[in-house]
Amino acid sequence: MYQIRRIMMALCGVILCGLCVGMLQKAKLGVDPFTCFVTGIANLFSSSYSTFYLILTGSLLAVVLVLRRHYIGIATIFNLLLTGMTADLMRNLLDALLPHPGLAMRGGLMLTAIVLTCLAAALYFTADLGVSAYDALALIAAYKYRLLPFKYCRIITDSICVLVGLVFDVTLGVGTVITALFMGPLTQWFRTNPAEPLLAGSLHPVRER
Repeated sequence: MYQIRRIMMALCGVILCGLCVGMLQKAKLGVDPFTCFVTGIANLFSSSYSTFYLILTGSLLAVVLVLRRHYIGIATIFNLLLTGMTADLMRNLLDALLPHPGLAMRGGLMLTAIVLTCLAAALYFTADLGVSAYDALALIAAYKYRLLPFKYCRIITDSICVLVGLVFDVTLGVGTVITALFMGPLTQWFRTNPAEPLLAGSLHPVRER
């Protein structure tokens, strides 16, 4: 039962994350920091996003395999196979239901997506069955090298990505800034409260690390 719970948490977290990507795409108020970073590097080399997404993700994956291969697992495969598909499904659904959303609706989609993305990350982080290569960087810094608590490590990695995108002519939005500043702390809150108690089969929150 415990192993099944871990797999279901990882699967639900990845699917929810993909749905949130579709919501952010529809909101058009700023992409997440890693997308910002990849787009900036692609601009530097006058290449496509998809090309440098593969190059940079592959490079990060190699680094993670060397430093802490524990973070590569079935959830990493879920990420690769399901995130894009669920994002497209959500974007198509929203295009059909909300062909021309106003600014207030777009803002609501953005904020909802950011909060649910943090919940999604907390679920598959806590399941401990692997994470994306980018997500693993902050986890390694926080839990392997103990440089800073996870929420601060995530703020640093996200902020670096946003700065790179800014330097290389990526148009930033309020969603990018909010994600960079608040995703780390909010993800940690979701880990301590619903995610870790859910995995343990308890209703009591776990003290924040």
